[in-house]
Order: sequence, then structure tokens, then C-alpha cells
Amino acid sequence: MRRFAAFLMALMGFLPLPAGAQAIVYQIVTEEIVEVPVTGSERFVEAHPQVVAAEPTIPAGIAAYGPFRVIDATHAALVDVTDERSPGQFTAMMHAYPGIKVLEMVECPGTEDDRANLRLGMMIHARGLATHVPQGGSVRSGAVELFLAGAQRMADPGAEFAVHSWADEFGLEPKDYGANAPENRLYIDYYRQMGMSEDQARAFYAMTNSVPNADAKWLTAEEMGRWVPLESAANRKPNIAMRLDSGPALH
Repeated sequence: MRRFAAFLMALMGFLPLPAGAQAIVYQIVTEEIVEVPVTGSERFVEAHPQVVAAEPTIPAGIAAYGPFRVIDATHAALVDVTDERSPGQFTAMMHAYPGIKVLEMVECPGTEDDRANLRLGMMIHARGLATHVPQGGSVRSGAVELFLAGAQRMADPGAEFAVHSWADEFGLEPKDYGANAPENRLYIDYYRQMGMSEDQARAFYAMTNSVPNADAKWLTAEEMGRWVPLESAANRKPNIAMRLDSGPALH
């Protein structure tokens, strides 16, 4: 409609004008709007094609906050991919249930927004939550950073982990940037905040980048324990696994 009006005004410039009338020249300006999507980088891994341990029941819980499920007053579970909304959802959950002490990591494919995921990890760490992967639990890709955020990290036999390189919106991976480039320092500095030394952070980061983004390196709980200290889950409530399938979620 706006183009048609501009065309009419331009056409009027060619019509005969009365003597002494002032000629007005109209210029057609065409604007082209290009929309560029702005999203956080995705980093997640599909389920293992050959799952050895039985998959745990996905908890419904007593309340749901995005990928989080509240199991009871002291336990919550992570059961899905995180995204840019997850830090806010975690904040809302902790406001409603301030007594939560343990985050059960049941089915954790990764993240759709790496930067938001790292913020979430720092929030989990600041709250002093313990992270626990039950038997059959799966922590993959960006979710590994959330596991590392635990003030106490626990993983049962039969838990699995998967790591791989990240890839940015241009398809570039860590190897395409300098060792101390901001894109790589972001992760090394995060691991430092989670308690690793500089050498430990670099070694762990190198291990996660030992396979490209399109692939995955699978680790058992025992293998993960060779990279980061894991504590015994013996002191957790013994019936937590049985309560993972508790009643319907409330939104």
C-alpha cells in the first residue's frame, strides 16, 4: 500500500502544471528489512544408541518449572534440555521451595543456550546444591557443566555422561579459536569457578573437546570420577529413587 502511494506521488510529478505553479519532485525510497535471528548456541546430545542401564522414571513431581521437577521439600530433578528461560525458572523454583538441597539429574540432554546454561550453573553453585546422577541417569553435553556446579557431586554406578566440542552460530569449534580466546576462556574460567585449578580446567576442557560437536565421547560414572572428584551418595535419602515417580506436576 505504501509503495502504491509513493508511485502515485511520483506520477503526479509528470502531469502538466498550471503556469507559475511550483513543481514538486517525489523520490521513491525502497526499504529492505532483513531479520537476523538472535539465539544462543545449542549444545546437546541425543540419547545413547545403546543404553546398558535401565532408564530411570521421569519424575512428575509436585511442581514443575520448565525442565525442573520438584520432588519434595529438599529434592528437585532436572529432566529436559535447558534454554534461555532456565535461570529464571530455577530462581522461581528456589523462591517457592527454598529448602531444596539436591538436584537429581535424571534425563539431561544439554542446552539450547550455552551462555544461559553457564549462568544457571553458577546459580546452582552459589546456592550450594548437591548434584546427583542416579543409576540410569544421563547427563550430556551442556548438562555436564550443571553437574560440575554441584557443591557435592554424586553419580551412581550405571549413570552415564557425554561430552563433545561446542559449535557457534558460524559452525566454528574450540579448535578454530586461540587457546586463550574469549570463546575458550569462557569455559575454562567457569571450571575454575567450580573449583578446578587452571591446569585441571584446561585438561578437562581439552578432554571435552577431544571429539567434534557432531560426535560424542561417552563416560561412565567411574570414568567421570577420574576427571573430577565424586563423592559417595550413601548419605542421601535411601528412598529418593522410589519417589522420583511421585504424583502429577503442578504448574
